[in-house]
Amino acid sequence: MTPPTWTYRSSLPGAVWPAIPGQESASLLALQFQFEQSQWLAPERLREQQFRQIEALLRHAYDTVPYYHERWRGFYDPGQALAPDGFSRVPLMNRGDIQSQGEKLLSRRVPAEHGRVMKGETSGSTGSPITFYSTDLSQFYWNGCTLRDHFWHRRDFSGKLAVIRKGVLQAALPSWGLPMELVFQTGPGVTLDLGADIDTQLEWLQREQPDYLLSYPSNIAELARCSRQRRIRLARLREVRTIGEAMAPETRKLCREAWGVPLTDAYSSQEAGYLALQCPGHEHYHVQSESVMLEILDEQGVACAPGETGRVVLTTLHNFAMPLIRYEIGDYAEAGPPCPCGRGLPVITRILGRQRNMLTLPDGRRRWPSFPSEKWSYAAPVRQLQLVQRARERIEVRVVPERALSDGERARLVGAMQDCLGRSFILELREVAEIPRSASLKYEDFISEIAT
Repeated sequence: MTPPTWTYRSSLPGAVWPAIPGQESASLLALQFQFEQSQWLAPERLREQQFRQIEALLRHAYDTVPYYHERWRGFYDPGQALAPDGFSRVPLMNRGDIQSQGEKLLSRRVPAEHGRVMKGETSGSTGSPITFYSTDLSQFYWNGCTLRDHFWHRRDFSGKLAVIRKGVLQAALPSWGLPMELVFQTGPGVTLDLGADIDTQLEWLQREQPDYLLSYPSNIAELARCSRQRRIRLARLREVRTIGEAMAPETRKLCREAWGVPLTDAYSSQEAGYLALQCPGHEHYHVQSESVMLEILDEQGVACAPGETGRVVLTTLHNFAMPLIRYEIGDYAEAGPPCPCGRGLPVITRILGRQRNMLTLPDGRRRWPSFPSEKWSYAAPVRQLQLVQRARERIEVRVVPERALSDGERARLVGAMQDCLGRSFILELREVAEIPRSASLKYEDFISEIAT
C-alpha cells in the first residue's frame, strides 16, 4: 500500500525539502524511530527493556516519594535489581490511595531535566475524581503515542479533522493542533462541545464535511444511528476515531452502515496517558509498552491468560513527579493472544469498563451484560437505552422513545431484554425524555448500583 504523502514542517527558512525539524519535533521523530524497532521485539525482549526503566523508576520512587518509602520498607532493596517475579509482589495501589495519601505521593526531587511539573484532575466518571501530577516528559511520551497512532493508521494529514468532546469551544483552527503541528503541515481542524445536542452535531458535521471525526464512543453511536435513520451521508469522511469510554462492538457496525467508514478506538486515561492503541490490521489493541507496564490480573492477583478477563493494573514508566506503580485503575479488560501482525506489544482483546458496569445475577455471580441493539431494536422505536440494576433481581430499563410506546411495544421490549439478560430478572420499563450524561459527559449503557 502506498503511504500518504506527508509534508514535514521545517524550522529553517528556505530548507523546505528535506525539512529540518525543530528540537521538539526532532525528538518526537527520534522517538518514532525507536518505536518502529521496539514494536517488533519479541515479548520477552520487550519485557527486559521495560524492566530497565522500571528499575530506575522504583529506585527514584523509594528514595524520593514518602508513600513508597514507607510502604516498601523491609520489602524493597534499591541496591538490588527487582526481577519480574519480585515486581509481581509489589503491593497494588488504587484510587482511594491517591485520594487519601495526597502529597505523600509526590516526589521530593523531580529531575529538572524532566521539565515542568503539572497538576491535573480526572473527570470523576466513577464518582471518585483524583488529583495527579505529571511532567513535560510524561506529556512527551503521550505525544509520541499520538504520533504512532497516526502513523499506524496512515492518516492523511492534509485532510480536515473534526473533534466533538467535552470542554472545547465551537471553533475553526488552522491545524490539527499538538503534537501534529510540531512535525507536519496539516489540514484544518474544527471543534464542537459535546454538550451540543445530536441534531446540532449532525448539522455541524454536514456543514464541515470532515475527513476524520474524533469523539466518544456513545456519542458516535448516537450520531451514526441518527445518520442511518435519516440517510445522512458524510461524503468526505474516511475514518471515525473514538476515545474516553469503553466501546460497544456494535458501534463499529453502526459506522460502517451509516457512513461506510472504519472506526479506530484508543484506550487511555487522564492520569496515565495512552495505554493501548488499536492494531492497524485488527480490531484489538496493542499495549503501549514503551510508556506503560499494563497487567491484567484475576481476583487472586495472577496474570490472566489469553481469553480471560481481569483488573487493569498500570505502572507509568516515565512520570517521576507522581509515580503510579501497580495502580489498579478500576477498569476490566480481556487479555489477548499474540497478534498475527507480528508486533510483540501485548494484546488486549476488549476493554470492558468499570466494575459498576458488571451485572450481578440473582445468585450473586457476576458477568458482563450483553444486549446489542439488534437483539431488541425490532421491538419498539427507541432512540437510546440505559439499564440500571437496582437490586439483584430488579433492573430499571430507561428508554428514550421516538414517540410514546404502545402496551404491545413495551411488552415486546421487556421480553427482548429478558432474552438478553435472563428471565430471572424483574425489568421495570421507564420512558424518559433524555438520558443525561454524567458530570464528565461520559455515558454508560449499564450501571449497577449494587456493585462492590
